[in-house]
Amino acid sequence: MLRPVLMCLVLCAVYGNSKPAERKTRVHPDEPLSKLEHDDGKNFDYDHEAFLGEDEAKAFDQLPPEESRRRLGIIVTKIDANSDGYISEEEMKIWIQKAQHKHVFDSVDSQWHEYDANKDGLISWEEYKNVTYGSYLEDPHTSDDFDYERMMARDERRFKVADKNGDRKADREEFAAFLYPEENEHMKDIVVQETMEDIDKNGDGFIDLKEYIGDLFTPESDKEPEPQWVASERQQFAEYRDKNHDGKMDREETMDWILPKDYDHAEAEAKHLLHEADQNGDGKLSSFEVLEKYDLFVGSQVTNYGEALMRHDEF
Repeated sequence: MLRPVLMCLVLCAVYGNSKPAERKTRVHPDEPLSKLEHDDGKNFDYDHEAFLGEDEAKAFDQLPPEESRRRLGIIVTKIDANSDGYISEEEMKIWIQKAQHKHVFDSVDSQWHEYDANKDGLISWEEYKNVTYGSYLEDPHTSDDFDYERMMARDERRFKVADKNGDRKADREEFAAFLYPEENEHMKDIVVQETMEDIDKNGDGFIDLKEYIGDLFTPESDKEPEPQWVASERQQFAEYRDKNHDGKMDREETMDWILPKDYDHAEAEAKHLLHEADQNGDGKLSSFEVLEKYDLFVGSQVTNYGEALMRHDEF
């Protein structure tokens, strides 16, 4: 039975063959924290979605002010990772990143029971391997369509990088890093390595123009004309991707391409929230300061109170 990471590889191969003219991207941009306009002169809706995530911000909008403040107080203790009674800019940034990646942890939670075979609260490499590659391991000769040994080795390498403490077991954060490496700073090198292995067909450790275009566009026949966007990508490669103009992309250039560092939205929002709420100017926030400025962080409204409580019984 094929599981998420393996299924992704298989579908990518099928997708590439079934829609050859479709434009593919490998870029993982840092998405804005909210689609809303950021104008505190009008409202704090952008800040609410940045701080809580879109779904949670909407839920808070249904709460009476006193309940909204109470829940914010609980959140403050969660943000204060070192339990010193204050929220630093770094702690605020990490919280915002987690709020924005809630979908990742929801995905991990939905899959957890499939992999945690012994129910110890951790997923070992052996457990993941047995679930994901069980059919192949039982009969390695059943399929010649995919190189399962290579896929398994690649997964194991990624698992080891995600496994920060090296115990060959993943907790929920480590498993999230394994499944969604592009979302984690310490996984960026493995994302680049895997990307280069996919595209570097001649095995020289670089991505040249032919390999770059070949990854984005595969014609059905020699007579099929290139879409107009391919010419644009050739220009992008020459002018922006290949920064040292040696005709190929190295690891650093590949990282700049697929994981651009244009703007750190979470860091900017953390600075903004601290600036707005830090009454005594000490560069950190106390619980009092956050709750005094609670409408900057969360919304409230005296509607659907009972329904909101039922949806969020963790509070």
